[in-house]
This record gives sequence, C-alpha cells and structure tokens, in this order.
Amino acid sequence: MSLLLKNALLLDVATGEYTEADLRCAEGRIAETGTGLTAPDGTRVLDLAGARVVPGLIDAHVHVTASTANLGTIGSMSPSYVTAHSARIMGDMLSRGFTTVRDASGADFGLADAQAEGLVRGPRLLFCGKGLSQTGGHADFRGRGEHLKDDHPCCAGVGRVADGVDAVRAAARDELRKGAHHIKVMASGGVASPTDRIDSTQYSMDELRAIVEEAEAANRYVAAHAYTARAVNRALEAGVRSIEHGNLIDDTSVELFLRHDAFLVPTLVTYWALKEEGREFGLPERSWRKVDEVLDAGLVALERAAGGGVRIAYGTDLLGGMHRHQNQEFRLRAEVQQPIDVLRAATTGAAELVGLTGEIGTLDVGAHADLVVLDGDPLADIGVLADPKHVRHVVQAGALV
Repeated sequence: MSLLLKNALLLDVATGEYTEADLRCAEGRIAETGTGLTAPDGTRVLDLAGARVVPGLIDAHVHVTASTANLGTIGSMSPSYVTAHSARIMGDMLSRGFTTVRDASGADFGLADAQAEGLVRGPRLLFCGKGLSQTGGHADFRGRGEHLKDDHPCCAGVGRVADGVDAVRAAARDELRKGAHHIKVMASGGVASPTDRIDSTQYSMDELRAIVEEAEAANRYVAAHAYTARAVNRALEAGVRSIEHGNLIDDTSVELFLRHDAFLVPTLVTYWALKEEGREFGLPERSWRKVDEVLDAGLVALERAAGGGVRIAYGTDLLGGMHRHQNQEFRLRAEVQQPIDVLRAATTGAAELVGLTGEIGTLDVGAHADLVVLDGDPLADIGVLADPKHVRHVVQAGALV
C-alpha cells in the first residue's frame, strides 16, 4: 500500500517550522519527503493544496475500557461487552487524530492484538493491564462495608490489589508476563476511589521500589498515579518514570523530575469534564465532591513544571461519555503554554516517554506513517487542534483511515 500527499505544509515539531513538500508513504512508513515526488503505479495520490500536516497525535493517558465514570463497575461487566464499548471508544479517538495511545489501566493484550491485526479500528495501543493498588487504594473500589475482594482475573477492570513487597513483585511480574508495555501503580488517593483521600500517600517506599525493579528488569518502566507533592516526590525517589496528574506538585517536585529524568503527564481536561458532566456519566456523588481538590491546581502545576524544564507528555484520562472532549486538553494547556509546546507534548514528548522516539510523533523518513491533515494552522490558533472538526484526514500506518 502506498500513499502520496502532494503540496502539503509539513510541520517539523522540533523546530516549529513548516516546509512546503510532498510526502510519500509505503509499507506503513514515511518513505520520502520533498518536492515533485512521484510514486509507483497504484499509489493513491491526494493533493492537499497547502493544508497543514502534523504527526499523528499521541495521548499518553487514556482508559479505552472506561465506558462509564463509575470505574468500580467495569470489573463485573462481561468482557465482550467491555470490548464492544472499547472498540467504539478507540475508533472515535482515531477519528480525532490520535494514532497512538498509552492506556493507563484497563486495556490488555487482547485489545492491543485486535487493533494491530485490524480487527478493531483505533490507535496503536500501548497497555499496562491492571494498575497496582494497595488495600484501600485508588484501584480498590470496595465500599467501607464490603470485605470480599475480587480482582476479576479473567475479566475487565482497571486495577488489582496487592500488599507487601512479595505480592507487588508477583503482581508486576504477572502484568509483564502478559505483555505490559509499562506498569501502572497507584501512589496516592484519587477521585474515582471510594475510601481513600486525595492527599494520602499509597504504597511504602519498599513496595514502590520493588515494582520499579521488576519493570526495569523487563526493560519496562512504571507510571504512577499521584496528586500531592508528597506522593509525587516519593514516587520519583523510588524511580518511577512518569507521574500521572501531579496537580499539587511543588518546587522540590520539579527538582526531582529533573534529577530522575522523569515525565509529567497532566490530565487537565478530565477534571473540567468530571465537574461538568461526571455525575451524568456515572461518577458517584462522593467522588464528584472530590474534584474541586484538584481542578484549579492543574494549570498551576503545569505552568510550574513547564517553567522548570520538566519533560511533559499529553494525557486526558477521560471516562464514559466524556471521551469526546479529548482534544479540549490542547485548549486548556494553551492557557499557560505556547501551542507548539502543547503539540510537542502530544508528539515528540509522548513518543520519548513511551520509548518510541523516531518511530512515532514525527514526520521524519523511516517513522511510522501516522499523520493528521488539518484545515488550519495549529500554531496560530490552538482551536485547530482543540476542535476535531478541523481534522481533514487521518493517516495511520500509511493508510487513510
């Protein structure tokens, strides 16, 4: 399969500059760029008439199995039912321009294989399986009066409970056995969990270090859910590679990000959406009341991290019917960042985080032929990225999708 895009304005995300050129895709890769390109017989040719082309977008924090904001109910759903919802969610993500996503708990090897084989229309899927949680932690969805624990080992669900160094090692090894690209750990309280506090820390340092050791032994890494500076700083000291959310970081956190060469993955849009629509899409009242604790702090944290030189990736963390707001994260971040920096977070920054620099998030020759054709200039107007109506074409692995 071959595709030739003529008369495009190709964005070099590294420099922030456009080049007038053609781009040819072959065998799923970017084969060449330049002016006056020709292609073999049978090649599909698309004249873009000066439209802007950017690399395929990368969302580094999604939950493709989250058809509801009430995450605790997913584990008791039929896996086939969850898969049907996931296929719809993933297809919509691809239509919005996201050609690769990193799932932050819930998706498994079955969904990733189905997408890779073309059975499911959606972004390339990097998965972690089930996130690791302590008893009473962010992925322990039992109410105070529930005592039996069912991690639904054969079924859907976003987390599993493991306590103690030996148990967390075994849990991490099990997710790695099933092909996890990364390990997710709950290092603080959160909004969706019923019995913890957002300002709590979760897992001991010995447990966190054991999980990091297991990931590193498999040449993988750990992503940690954490809000407060105290929780974030503990996770960074333990060797975690990416902090998810991080709404309440402080200056010490910034120093630790730099010292440990770690990433921050803010997810501003989910708090905006949860506050506006969370209850409509299944978020329990007790969880909805927690949103205010992190809603306003997110932009301040992003500004602090960006100003301090922290490496940042794009993430959204949307649930249920709120997935449709995925591109709105661009507009929110642009309140404190330049459009090119927000776009870098969703391309080269996210690619570096997931270990695929040069493979995705770039229009360089040899990279996967994932790209988005836009009907405006996102560097002049962030709304071009924030509103999916401006997406003219999506190309994934060299094919118009």
